[in-house]
Amino acid sequence: MIPTEMKNLTHFPSPFAGEDKGRGGAASPGTEITAPARWQHELAQAISDPAELIRLLNLDPALIEPARAVARQFSLRVPRGYVARMRPGDPHDPLLRQVLPLAAEGLTVLGFGHDPVGDRAAAVAPGVLHKYRGRVLLTTTGACAVHCRYCFRRHFPYADENPTADGWRAALAYVAEDSSIREVILSGGDPLALSDARLAGLVEPLAELPHVQRVRLHTRLPVVLPSRVTEALCRLLADTRLQSVVVVHVNHPNEIDSAVIDAMRRLRDAGAILLNQSVLLEGVNDDADVLCALSETLFAAGVLPYYVHLLDRVQGAAHFDVEEQVAMRLWEELRLRLPGYLVPRLVREAPGAPAKTMLR
Repeated sequence: MIPTEMKNLTHFPSPFAGEDKGRGGAASPGTEITAPARWQHELAQAISDPAELIRLLNLDPALIEPARAVARQFSLRVPRGYVARMRPGDPHDPLLRQVLPLAAEGLTVLGFGHDPVGDRAAAVAPGVLHKYRGRVLLTTTGACAVHCRYCFRRHFPYADENPTADGWRAALAYVAEDSSIREVILSGGDPLALSDARLAGLVEPLAELPHVQRVRLHTRLPVVLPSRVTEALCRLLADTRLQSVVVVHVNHPNEIDSAVIDAMRRLRDAGAILLNQSVLLEGVNDDADVLCALSETLFAAGVLPYYVHLLDRVQGAAHFDVEEQVAMRLWEELRLRLPGYLVPRLVREAPGAPAKTMLR
């Protein structure tokens, strides 16, 4: 049974939509949570009420009502294991800042919109975005394990772009007909919000297309919900003929604990190449010491720093924006303090551009 609060999420559907009932939701009383279902159980228990999050962290109760008002438009979701990495009593904790709804999200700011990277113009089939030569992106699901307040797809019309009505036939047909496509990116939402069986139902037919060489997963789940890295997922990545690349999303070194390190190890053992992309966020990681520590911590966990993105200018996230000149000064500091392979590229994504804009 899926808890009521997950059925009523605004914008993002439940990750259990369309799943077999035996695979998702909370277990019956007395039922042991087996390894394949553990992550789904943890996801079902994620915090969705701002009041609960604020009370758990011993924060000022005055934050509750503004957070609830904002969450009616873009809901709160955060796994309890991720909350456990936050500092109690600190309203400025960098992990909390990424997930707590703030009144600033309700402000309309000039230059910020609902489709900041031009996703709608790049839609070529249900669930398929084709922006760049040689690769396409599939919006596999609207579900995520965590609702990041700076999410550039927080206004994306997932219901209108839902590809599941035809079982991905149109999307797979599009990829099959374009022999220039060498890489398929699974995104969302978060592709690892899908069950292992549904994920295999995408990867296996892609592997039958001879021109497709790589599958890339853009995911936050191994970070916010490390139990999602199951044996079945690792077996899928290890057994496919496609080269697998897993791009995780970590913005602050405090996000990486022993469970995340172990999840990354399991992905590497399955043959996946691990990369990280961050978003530069005011009050979270707009500091050279933090960014240096992030690169070092990622590399120690077997993940190569890949991109630092300037904020995609989505309406509701303007309070996270860091000016480009500030970003470039931070990048220069990283270049002086880190070996080259630990310095991520500083980029911005512009609607309609043939590639990301490399700022440094």
